[in-house]
Amino acid sequence: MNKSTDICWYPLRVTYSRELLLKEVLDAEKIENFIPMRYEYIKQGDRKIRKLVPVVHNLVFVHTSFACIDQIKKSRLSLSIRYIIDRETNRPLIVPESQMRSFIAVSGNYEEQIVYLDPALTALRKGDQVRITGGIFEGVEGVIIRVKGDRRVSVCIQGVMAVATAYIHPSLIEVISEPVGK
Repeated sequence: MNKSTDICWYPLRVTYSRELLLKEVLDAEKIENFIPMRYEYIKQGDRKIRKLVPVVHNLVFVHTSFACIDQIKKSRLSLSIRYIIDRETNRPLIVPESQMRSFIAVSGNYEEQIVYLDPALTALRKGDQVRITGGIFEGVEGVIIRVKGDRRVSVCIQGVMAVATAYIHPSLIEVISEPVGK
């Protein structure tokens, strides 16, 4: 396995809220990327407009090789791109493909009532590992948690962020594995 040429999902940080500028560069290079977005109402003058904005500023998920990211870092010095480092291995964090696809499936749906969570919050709760079997989130895998009194499925990218779906009816959930000690 060659880490420099293997294509993986890397969460990257950029400075000064230039995540959309990096997205433009990546899109121009035809490099798959994802920025979690949501609608916010922003006051302009005496009226409010609805605008799509990043959920977490300075965060971009990039699906490419380590070597390709290094090449972009060298060619775009003004963007100041940095890897998010895994504290245990002291290497750039790599998000597993299936986890990233589930995360995109949930957070890529701007109109749904999703809730973004601190990953520490979801790590503290031991829930069932589940798969959603129907509806718009079909195929998403995550952990059952309760948020605001509703049963939701949380998809967590360890150490970066987590997202929780809108309420999921129990008939659309299949248990993959139960937590240890249950």
